[in-house]
Amino acid sequence: MSQTPTIAARLIRLLPIFGFWTLIGLVFAGQEFISRSPAITWQQALSSSLANWYVFALLSILPVRLARRFGLDGQDWSRRFAIHFMTSAVFSILYVALRSVIAVWQTQGAGASYPETFQQLLVRTWHFNLLIYWVILSVAHALEYYRRFQERVTRTAELEKRLVEARLQALQMQLNPHFLFNTLHAISALMHQDVEAADRMITRLSELLRHALESTDQQEAPLREEIDFLKRYLEIEETRFGDRLKIELNIPPDTEDLLVPNLALQPLVENAIQHGIEPHARPGRVTISARRDGANLLLEVRDTGNGAPAGSWREGVGLTNTRSRLRQLYGDRQTFELGSAPGGGFLASIRLPCRNVAVQPKAG
Repeated sequence: MSQTPTIAARLIRLLPIFGFWTLIGLVFAGQEFISRSPAITWQQALSSSLANWYVFALLSILPVRLARRFGLDGQDWSRRFAIHFMTSAVFSILYVALRSVIAVWQTQGAGASYPETFQQLLVRTWHFNLLIYWVILSVAHALEYYRRFQERVTRTAELEKRLVEARLQALQMQLNPHFLFNTLHAISALMHQDVEAADRMITRLSELLRHALESTDQQEAPLREEIDFLKRYLEIEETRFGDRLKIELNIPPDTEDLLVPNLALQPLVENAIQHGIEPHARPGRVTISARRDGANLLLEVRDTGNGAPAGSWREGVGLTNTRSRLRQLYGDRQTFELGSAPGGGFLASIRLPCRNVAVQPKAG
């Protein structure tokens, strides 16, 4: 029972080949019926033509198999050519032998004998049979070349995909230690001032690390998950800065299911706190916003610090990593801009193509 689908699948694959040879037989039958003198019936023309081309169809297995094993594009092409030359002679003789059997059977003994029929067909069709062999060989060789070309294209695409995934994985592995070291540095600075606050920061850090480890293989996440992670990170920073840090989130509901790079906002928020809040004794605000802009999603992180003129800052590990990940994931469909915000402060903005989370079917 298990072999039935395999046999059926093979028969289905053979149907186009059978149809191709039948079509050729019909074309030549029509030509013979019109041009034959003395005239013959359509049935006679059809049976003769289909017998010719079905024999060629059967024998085509030989050049097709040899085209895969002895292609004409190898270095030892002269030896391969000699193999095909001898095989074409065998092909022609086999055609004459099989077609003679069919011809004797079709005439039911009323025509010439098998030796006479064999001799007549050998003289009449020898060169044509050789030509058919080389035509079949050329087509088979072209199809085999195309198949190998498609395999190379598929393999190249797969290798490029794996390379991009490896680069993204390396970038994400670089980001996680950077985030960890910066957070540990913040905890160590607070340890001798407020032990309870430092303890709360360590608890939040463990939660963040657990989330980061669970999402190591995840390059994109819904924006709502990214915001949830960001809120846990901000709890650590709010514990550290107290009333000096105010957070404002502007995340419309229609953006929460859109995909964003995993851990993409955290380096931007960290940069805003480090350069826009930490250097000043006065309170400051960091605003994280998202909105649709046509077919794109616009993410912005803004602080109320002094800002920075263009070219007056250097991108650290987090920002450089973010830029590289965006380029790997989206190519030219993304933009990542840094600069002074209108009205003061620093603004980091990311523009991405809108892509929704795939809806998973609910279990019954």
